[in-house]
Amino acid sequence: MTASTPEKKYYSICEISRAAGLPEYTIRYWEAEFGLLKPIRLESGHRRYTDRDVRCILKIKDLVYKNGMTLQGAKKLLTARTRASARNIVGGAASPKLLKLLREAHNELSQIIKEC
Repeated sequence: MTASTPEKKYYSICEISRAAGLPEYTIRYWEAEFGLLKPIRLESGHRRYTDRDVRCILKIKDLVYKNGMTLQGAKKLLTARTRASARNIVGGAASPKLLKLLREAHNELSQIIKEC
């Protein structure tokens, strides 16, 4: 997860919270809001996150806290990227809806850059 943390297959929400500097409730909220985090649930109900989930959490944190994006803007951008990646994998062309999402995300990012 970090240079000082040994690589593991799964991480608890507590470990991610400490490493990312985010409250656990924020991670749970992002899980519900974005739909991109897919932690494994143990029988006890505890979440276990993969490296992919950790990268996604850190990307959301970067977009929101460092780049000043709204959660809605970050969600649009990441959803569009995920869809584009899926289409590239199967070789499909981008749909007009996806292109619209990408343009909206681009415009929002351009506006943020202008304001900085």
